[in-house]
Amino acid sequence: MARRGLSDRVSPSGLTIRAAQPKDAAAIARIHVDAWRSAYPGLISDAVLVGMSHRNQSVQWARSLGRRQPRESVLVGVDGAAGLIGFGNCGPVRVRGTPAKGEVYTLYVDPDHQGMGVGSALLTALFETLAEAGMSSAIVWVLSLNPSRFFYEAMGGRRFAERDERLWGTVLRETGYVWTQIGPTGR
Repeated sequence: MARRGLSDRVSPSGLTIRAAQPKDAAAIARIHVDAWRSAYPGLISDAVLVGMSHRNQSVQWARSLGRRQPRESVLVGVDGAAGLIGFGNCGPVRVRGTPAKGEVYTLYVDPDHQGMGVGSALLTALFETLAEAGMSSAIVWVLSLNPSRFFYEAMGGRRFAERDERLWGTVLRETGYVWTQIGPTGR
């Protein structure tokens, strides 16, 4: 899933964005679980959040990073002092009928590093990755009650649609945010 040819991008704050490697699986899993437990209480059942484990997520991410999926990428944000503090993945849109060619599947930042520009840097790099792969537009699906949805609006996403998604035995409402032009000329 790591993108071929991705050169490390270093921001003025010292954050490096690079392609994920299999050795990153445990750190990605930690961020994944911790971000869910921080963002989703009251939105997702406590049983699901308590049942998540760093170990199980690490195994899943190790498998995922070990398989190459055409046109899909996993990027990580690495801080020199703190290590890996965020990640996201993207690829071709999974739901037809949207005005997007690409999709950001996940974007999570360690709760202790949110609000510091990590998410913005990762989203920008994910958009650049999609654009370089010939996908000039993108969509992100977010739980409609997730306060982080405003991040996508601030990043220029336009509400496109809502849908119901059945996850963990419950129906959750999601909002799709779309960018009709991404890459060098768009966000």
